[in-house]
Amino acid sequence: MRYLDVPALGPPARASATSQQSQSPPQVSRIGLGTWQFGSKEWGYGEEYADHTAAVIVRRALDLGVTLFDTAEIYGFGRSERILAAALGADRTRVVVASKLFPILPVPAMVRRRAQASARRLQLDRIPLYQVHQPNPVVPDSVTMRGMGELLRDGRIGAVGVSNYSLARWRRADAALGQPVVSNQVEFSLARPGPLRDLVPFAQREDRVVIAYSPLAQGLLGGRYGPGNRPGGVRAANPLFSEENLRRAAPLLNRLREVAAAHDAKPAQVALAWLISLPQVVVIPGASSVEQLELNVAAAELVLADDEVASLTAAAQAFTPVSAARTAVDAARQRLSRGRR
Repeated sequence: MRYLDVPALGPPARASATSQQSQSPPQVSRIGLGTWQFGSKEWGYGEEYADHTAAVIVRRALDLGVTLFDTAEIYGFGRSERILAAALGADRTRVVVASKLFPILPVPAMVRRRAQASARRLQLDRIPLYQVHQPNPVVPDSVTMRGMGELLRDGRIGAVGVSNYSLARWRRADAALGQPVVSNQVEFSLARPGPLRDLVPFAQREDRVVIAYSPLAQGLLGGRYGPGNRPGGVRAANPLFSEENLRRAAPLLNRLREVAAAHDAKPAQVALAWLISLPQVVVIPGASSVEQLELNVAAAELVLADDEVASLTAAAQAFTPVSAARTAVDAARQRLSRGRR
């Protein structure tokens, strides 16, 4: 496993020297575990997964050196946090548990109350990384960050992060907090390479972290799907899996398969290896099984050549998916055409 040092996630500055030695900052594994699917019905994994498989995945992740576990209060309406806490057991204080505030009425009193509720579900006195799940379009960060700052000063959280923030709003959150907002969790993959333009250079320059969610584009980059083999379930609503976008993705997927064959690896592993080849980037793929987790974690040992990274980057930037609106129009046209036959 490869790791990233994030000193802000260490023990509180006011802790004694002896205490700080016993609470050295945990290193953040470059490949973490996302837990949206824990207890969330929209993934369709069922109760056996929630009651048993999820915990087995967490324990195996610990065995493999994973130290970053990402959850949120909105995932399963708190159930993901509870499942994660039970699965981690006593190890929950020795890893980086990251949770997220869903920003409905994110005024300071509500921020404190919601953080306390997450901490109870996670069975933690202190949440190592507490993130604003998405920017509130009405409430400015000058309000939300007052609550986050109070949590920091009280030692209730280790560091503040954000999610789905543009670079401009990330900077505004910094100013509102009065100190660095450590991380920004964004959709980032070879199919969604936008953060390469600004977020990754900023993180490298300012010693921050970009946390890539959906690093496999909900399975698109596994290479299983194509125009004649589209997924069902929650993925069916993702415009990336429209027939048109699956056709457009073919050159990128072909390049992934070529690099994977050269390394005797899976396309999904190459997609993860590409992300963690970038400075200050960590990834949080989910896992439907222990086998998938093991494949994801093994990607940390896959070292891509510079020309492979460059060719994958070029293929990613050449992929231009059509919008959700265009996908909906095309689907309507196809239904209408079939109805006329």
